[in-house]
Amino acid sequence: MATPQFLLSSSKYSDSLTVVGISICTAIICETISWILIYRTNSYKSLKSSIDKASKKLETMKTDTAKITTKKSKTKKIDRVESSLKESSRDLSLFKFKSGAVVALVLVVVFGLLNSLFEGKAVAKLPFQPITLVMKMSHRGLSGTDSTDCSMAFLYFLCSISIRTNLQKFLGFSPPRGSAPGAGFLPLPDTKTN
Repeated sequence: MATPQFLLSSSKYSDSLTVVGISICTAIICETISWILIYRTNSYKSLKSSIDKASKKLETMKTDTAKITTKKSKTKKIDRVESSLKESSRDLSLFKFKSGAVVALVLVVVFGLLNSLFEGKAVAKLPFQPITLVMKMSHRGLSGTDSTDCSMAFLYFLCSISIRTNLQKFLGFSPPRGSAPGAGFLPLPDTKTN
């Protein structure tokens, strides 16, 4: 009687499951580091609450302004709240920078380890024929002409993005809803004309 091949090492998916498992563990470690350095501190909590309050106030002011004819004083108040929101978002981005450096170091070390373990080895098969740009990323470091072969780097990249983002949402560590994407280190230029 043949023994069932349920062991991870004997499975044909073992390499891809290993990469996904390491990606999950790395995401948990990175979020733990972020919690220790950022999310549990009082300054982060106060910045997050000020961003939430300012974004709610801005929303109500904009809906009230849309209903009523625009007054110069209303627009000045809206501009003040928007600038306060931008400043708070910038401060939050700067505050998160120290954790980002540590997390980046962890990710580089894990990527280097995985790269040495799976160098030149296809860890998965793509279910489609990728376009040229995607194929250059998914077939990076692999020999052979089968474009459906997937390298460790591509699988790890996809897993890291999706798992970490969803883990942040699940744990409630996603950025506050009012923090604008352009309000970080390189804010977008103000398009308003005075």
